[in-house]
Amino acid sequence: MDRMTQQHPAASLDDMIAAITKTFVIAHEQDSDEHLAQALVYNAGRLAWRLREQGVPTEQKTSVSDVVTIADRAAEDFISGALAQLRPEDGILGEEGAERTSTYGRHWVVDPVDGTYNFASGSDYWCSALALVEGEPANPDTLILGAVHRPAMGYTWLGGPEIPTTRDGQGVAKLQDVDADQLCLGTYIHPTSLARPERAEAWMRAVGKVATLRMLGAGSVDLASVADGSLGLWVQHSVEDWDWLPGLALVAGAGGEGVKVEAGGVTWCVAGNSRAVEQVASALVSMSA
Repeated sequence: MDRMTQQHPAASLDDMIAAITKTFVIAHEQDSDEHLAQALVYNAGRLAWRLREQGVPTEQKTSVSDVVTIADRAAEDFISGALAQLRPEDGILGEEGAERTSTYGRHWVVDPVDGTYNFASGSDYWCSALALVEGEPANPDTLILGAVHRPAMGYTWLGGPEIPTTRDGQGVAKLQDVDADQLCLGTYIHPTSLARPERAEAWMRAVGKVATLRMLGAGSVDLASVADGSLGLWVQHSVEDWDWLPGLALVAGAGGEGVKVEAGGVTWCVAGNSRAVEQVASALVSMSA
């Protein structure tokens, strides 16, 4: 992808994306879903990386920390364009607005740049991510797979409930039951949430169960790290489908689990090994009782 973005003489970004998509489709028309998912996130991530090197303007969405760049949109255009040709009967739901209804139930859920605030700030803690599900993304009948690519590290994760999770083709160790108080928690919470007493109390009950925490700003990287054992578990509230499903699939493929619970007036997602998830989820639920 780097070589194509450097050498292609296209007069506009749209022309460049169309050319890249055409080349990708020819190269991947015989891919399985697993191979296609990995190739899509890899190439989307590399495209976004190259565009950032050239300089990208940043726009606010809902707040100063919720932003979007032309790289997000270009990477999503690439993925949705490739899927339109390679999986025309599948639906798509993308963070930046790509949407197509499935003709028979399957949907690709896409986050072209997860961690855009980090991305726009020059940080390397971001990724491209997607999931494939049967049914509606908000409540899928089956979670088939997730794929995540973190360009700065060169890592690509793939996994699902029926697909053992790998990182760069190597199987990760299965998650073993470990108490939450022995683990590092990956999380994110906006400061305005802590101004609501019921939410702040739920938050404190949850983080009080763990050894330490990290707040790094890209949920799919966090969840991929839970899956490969480099992070202990993950908690966040009000998570969008594209921020939850790709990483959830990876955690499931590593032998872990993810749940949703209601507490403090919002829905919390919790993922990790089964014992730690139960401990943290129980703390949140007890708060809302």
